[in-house]
Amino acid sequence: MRRNKKIILTAVLLAMLIVLSRFLSIKTPIVKISFSFVPTMLCAIWLGPKWTILLNVLGDIIGANLFPTGPYFVGYTISTAIAAFIYGIILYQKEGKEYTNAQFILRLVIATTLVAVIVNMGLNTLWSSITTQKAFIVLLSARVVKELIMIPIHVVVIFFLERVLRKPFNKYIKTEEN
Repeated sequence: MRRNKKIILTAVLLAMLIVLSRFLSIKTPIVKISFSFVPTMLCAIWLGPKWTILLNVLGDIIGANLFPTGPYFVGYTISTAIAAFIYGIILYQKEGKEYTNAQFILRLVIATTLVAVIVNMGLNTLWSSITTQKAFIVLLSARVVKELIMIPIHVVVIFFLERVLRKPFNKYIKTEEN
């Protein structure tokens, strides 16, 4: 895929990411529930770790500056970059390589679980503890419940969404003659 197509696709996914994370999400002081994982995971599948890290870091910085929900804290930017890296390394489908449904589901489960444990339960709980001055364990208990609910939702949503978008992506975006 040409670089200009990657830039345009990343820009579209960036707009989706900002809208889903800043406007179409449920936020509490302890947890945030949104579908902002969708553009991140699609970018990871289609473009790989570099573009996904760029997407998430830009999404966090732009979203925090244009639509702040509190003071900017660099820890959340680090978390989103690590999540993007994990998704990109595990989910990226290189040119000419197709995963079977079973392989793809296994990769989705592994990537989603790693992000849930390392980033969402680990780092984000630490950042929330620092910024809200609340005990780490208290915040962690709410996050564990949320992540246990969200892991299967992430896997199912991305599995079906990627399957639906695969043909249009391959026909209009991935091909070089367009």
